[in-house]
Amino acid sequence: MNKTLRSRIDWVITLVPFLSILALCATFFTAPESSTAVLELIRSFLGEEFGWYYLVIGLGVFLVTVYMAFSRFGMIRLGGDRPQYGFFQWGSMMFTCGLAADILFYSLCEWMIYANEPHVLAMGSIQEWASTYPLFHWGPVPWAFYLALAVAFGFMIHVRDRNRQKYSEACRPLLGARTDGWAGRLIDMIAVFALIAGTATTFSVSAPLLSEAVTTIFGIPDSTALSIVILLVICVIYTVCAWFGISGVSWMAASCTWLFFGLLAYVLFAGGMPRYILETGLTAAGNVAQNFIMLCTRTDPLRETSFPQNWTMFYWAYWMVWCVAAPFFIGSISRGRTIRQVVIGGYVFGLSSTWVSFIILGNYGLGLQMTGKCDFLALYAASGDLYSTVVAILGTLPLFRFVLILLSLTMITFYVTSFDSIAIVASEYSYKELRADEEPDKKIKVFWSILLILLPIALLFSESSMANLQTVSIIAAFPIGIIMIMIIWSFFRDADQFLAGK
Repeated sequence: MNKTLRSRIDWVITLVPFLSILALCATFFTAPESSTAVLELIRSFLGEEFGWYYLVIGLGVFLVTVYMAFSRFGMIRLGGDRPQYGFFQWGSMMFTCGLAADILFYSLCEWMIYANEPHVLAMGSIQEWASTYPLFHWGPVPWAFYLALAVAFGFMIHVRDRNRQKYSEACRPLLGARTDGWAGRLIDMIAVFALIAGTATTFSVSAPLLSEAVTTIFGIPDSTALSIVILLVICVIYTVCAWFGISGVSWMAASCTWLFFGLLAYVLFAGGMPRYILETGLTAAGNVAQNFIMLCTRTDPLRETSFPQNWTMFYWAYWMVWCVAAPFFIGSISRGRTIRQVVIGGYVFGLSSTWVSFIILGNYGLGLQMTGKCDFLALYAASGDLYSTVVAILGTLPLFRFVLILLSLTMITFYVTSFDSIAIVASEYSYKELRADEEPDKKIKVFWSILLILLPIALLFSESSMANLQTVSIIAAFPIGIIMIMIIWSFFRDADQFLAGK
C-alpha cells in the first residue's frame, strides 16, 4: 500500500470493525453455548419491549417513499441529463445487489415455516396465509427501506456532489459540523457493524442449501466443513469480480438475472402446476393489498403466538441491516434518473421480481402439499431439516440434477453480485474522502472481501441456529433504525433547500 493511499484511509473505521469481528469470531468458536445464551437474552428483550419500534419504522418508511415519488421532490433528477445505465442493466444490478441467494432458500421453504405457525392457523387456511405472508415479508416495506435511502444517497452523491460516501455524510444537513466529530464516527461505526451482521446472516442462512445441493449432485457427504469450503470458493469468485469494479458487477448481475428467471420458468412450466401457482399467487398478492395496514401494525400485545416478534420484526431488521450497502449502490447507479423514476422503477423491478420468485418457487411446493401429491410438512417435521426438505421439493421436478445445478449456479451468481456491491460500498467507507466517479483501490476491496466472509464462517462453525442468526440482524438493526430516520429527515431538509434555490 503506497503512502498516498495510506493517507486517504480512515483507519478507525477500517481497523476497529476488523478487530471487533475477529474477537466476535473467536467468541463463537470458543464459547458457542454461552454466545447462544447471550443472543437469546438480547433477542427476547428487544422483541418483547421494542417490537413495535421496528414495525412503526417499516410502515413509516413505506409511506415516505410514496411521498418522495409523488410530491414535488419526485421531479428532482439525480445528476446528469440522461440515465447512466439502461433500464434492464440498472434494474438487474438493483435487484441482485439487494437480494442475495437467501431469496431462493426462503422462496422454496417459507410456506412450510408458516404452515405450522399457530398465528397462521388462527388467521385462516394454510392455502391462503402460508402463501400471503412470504409476499408481505418480502414486499413493499423491505423495498421501501432500500428505495428511501437510495434516494437520499443518490441526492447526496449526484446532486450535492459530496465526496464522503458514508452514512454520516447523509446526516450532514441535520448534524452540521458534528458530522466530522464523534457523532459522525459513531454513525459510521454502527453502519459498518450492521453491514457485517447482514452479510453474516445471509451467508449463514442460505449456504447450507447450496451445500445440500452440491452433496446431492456429486454424492459426497454433507458437513459444516463443506459449507465453509463453498463459502471460501464464493469469496474467491466475488473478490475477483470486485477487483474489476462496476463492470464486473454489471456482467455478473446480468448473468444472475438470466439464470434466476430461467430457473423460475423451468419450475413453472416443467412442474406441471402453472394454473395453481399463478392463481394462488394472484390471491396472495390481493390478500397483501387488502390487509396491508393490518399486517404492518399487528403487534400481538397479549403474546398469544408472538408471530410478529418472531418473524415480521426479524424481516424488517434483516432488511434494515442490508440498508447500509444496497441503497448506496442503488443510489450510485441511478445517476440521471428522477427520484420518481428511482422509487417507481425500484418497486416495479425489485418488488415484482421478488414476488415472482416466491409465487413460483413457493407455490410449487405448497401446491404439491395441498393437492396431496407429497407431504413435505411431515418430512420436515420428521427430519427438522429445511435444507433437505427443499431438495426433496426440487426432486419432484423432471431432470432433478439439472435443476440442482441450475439452482447452484443461480445461488452462486446471487452471492457474487450481492457481495461484490457490498465489498465496494464497504471499501468506500474506508476512505476519508472519495469522489462519486472514483472507485476504491483494489487492495482495499480485497481486504473487505476477505473480512466479510469471516463472521459467516464462524457462525457456521458454531452451528448457530436460525434464531441466533436472526438475532444478529435484530441487534444490529436497532440503532440503524434511528440513523435511517436521521438520513431521511436530512434528505428532506436538503432537498427543500435545493428546490428553494432553483
